[in-house]
Amino acid sequence: MSTPLSVLQQYWKYPAFRPLQEDIIQSVLNGRDTLALLPTGGGKSICYQVPALCFEGMCLVVSPLIALMKDQVLQLKRRGIPAAAVYAGMSARAIDITFENACQGAYKLLYLSPERLQTDMALARIARMNVHLLAIDEAHCVSQWGYDFRPPYLQIAEFRQHILPQTPLLALTATATPEVVRDIQEKLGFRPGSRVFQQSFERKNLSYSVLYEVHKLDKLLGILKSVPGSGLIYVRSRKETKEVASRLQREGISADFYHAGLSMEERNQKQEAWLEGRTRLMACTNAFGMGIDKPDVRLVVHLTPPDSLEAYFQEAGRAGRDGQKAYAVLLYAPSDAVGLRRHLQQAHPDLKEVQRVYQALGSYAQVAIGAGRGESFSFDIQHFGTTYRFDLPTAYAALRILEHAGWIALSEAAGSLPAVRIEANREALYDYQLRYPLADKVIQVLLRLYPGIQREYAEVSLPTLARYAKMDIPVLEQVLLAARQAHILDYQPPYTQGTLTFLRERVPIEDLALDAKRLQFLRERAEQRVEAVIRYAETRQCRSRQLLAYLGEFDTKPCGICDICTGRNSAELSADVYEALKAQIFALLQQQHSSIQALLNAFPSREHPLVLHALEHLLAEGVLVESEDGSLVLP
Repeated sequence: MSTPLSVLQQYWKYPAFRPLQEDIIQSVLNGRDTLALLPTGGGKSICYQVPALCFEGMCLVVSPLIALMKDQVLQLKRRGIPAAAVYAGMSARAIDITFENACQGAYKLLYLSPERLQTDMALARIARMNVHLLAIDEAHCVSQWGYDFRPPYLQIAEFRQHILPQTPLLALTATATPEVVRDIQEKLGFRPGSRVFQQSFERKNLSYSVLYEVHKLDKLLGILKSVPGSGLIYVRSRKETKEVASRLQREGISADFYHAGLSMEERNQKQEAWLEGRTRLMACTNAFGMGIDKPDVRLVVHLTPPDSLEAYFQEAGRAGRDGQKAYAVLLYAPSDAVGLRRHLQQAHPDLKEVQRVYQALGSYAQVAIGAGRGESFSFDIQHFGTTYRFDLPTAYAALRILEHAGWIALSEAAGSLPAVRIEANREALYDYQLRYPLADKVIQVLLRLYPGIQREYAEVSLPTLARYAKMDIPVLEQVLLAARQAHILDYQPPYTQGTLTFLRERVPIEDLALDAKRLQFLRERAEQRVEAVIRYAETRQCRSRQLLAYLGEFDTKPCGICDICTGRNSAELSADVYEALKAQIFALLQQQHSSIQALLNAFPSREHPLVLHALEHLLAEGVLVESEDGSLVLP
């Protein structure tokens, strides 16, 4: 048996573990159920990857994100560690081969989604595998109190009890409130003697700021001129990623855009350019950043606030992982609060809207009442929404509610790379290469670029393959298709079309069983998280202390480097404007106590930034006091 430190040094070349990593690993190796709470960049994956190499057998990793699984597998293979993943978009044959390889001990780590644990094939094969550790990544998804609840996570405890009853479990997350910590242990069925390791969420090198701006792109340009280095710019929509990147490029700033609607080839190219420093800034949706390890990010800017402080903490926390000074900036306007609340309404449609979407699905797929169970069909949500005049965010939210309730399964267009596995034996392959010179060139390149392609499927880049084989991509594709027809290799073209599957037979809408109480609970929790984001943006207290208190750390000192602590958030108001605003604010407060938001609503929206800056002066000088209920009072 290798020691954890020797494994770390051999495969990762790190001289020592980060704080808590070794304690977490030792707990796992001692057979204890363990919960690890490490902030973004704290090295969570090491905590299950190292134990996987310390003992015989393998580690089964449950993760909800395809991109994260594929990235982890790629990184492990580069270190010489055999790993694989099973995810939506793979062919049934590719899944079967991967599972069989795992049964034969071909991997040290196998990644799969929580939904996959519920399939008959997975249950039968995992029972045959030598699994010594079950790792649950993004464990906050198991909790209905959490910000990213995923119902399939609730089945993990039952799966473990029946398939891996003696296997220790390691749950990992980057953000969790105290109630979520308790819920994770309960929902995953932690056994007696379990351990919880929590590293402080404080980031002493990261300066948080909320800047009140209406003209956000102009302010962003000013920030980028004063803060050099690599950065991320988070926006809400795919359209905005391209618009922001184009504006920065016109200003001579190296920038690109990224969102989940791009092809896998495009995403890989953009990500690599940013990781290697060839692109300075990435304008992106929240689809970018998960699992990406770039230590020297100096700046993360949010042009719009996310739906929860947990999400903000994770995304902002991608700055400054190297321990050097970094900045997390939220550009905020009072209209953002309106936008957050409106988005919340869209994300939690009422039951009648969900029923209407379900009924439209039956018509769209031409599935009769009492039929359709197990049937899949191509599904384009934009075409669906246009056809039946649905608001797209609301329709998508309704589909997710139906999926969580077990009525449908929705697989978005994966945008995957094509996959190839050479299946012929050595003699048949050699004979085929002799008879077909073009195929010989392609097969030689495949064998050289993708070691192990005769044992398992490899995702291949057609442009790269075409370049090395010195042929056009259309010709290359014809060569691959011909070799597949000759049973020399299996070629799976890129999976680009989303699919929707009816898990049960279609029923009349009055028989559509949905838990109204549970939906109301989830809506109320989402409302609480949104209001917490608004309070963070609008409350004049140390930003770091606000975030830490939300995550359960209450006895912390002011950070000394955020916009509140340094006074950077005080605008340079002219004396005349300041005195005029001060008089209006005092007059309104003498009529009734008001919160900051209520006070802002009394002014035209164009004046909100100036009013906020004036309030900052008054609060900083002690002329106004913000009470515990959020109202402003004259002392």
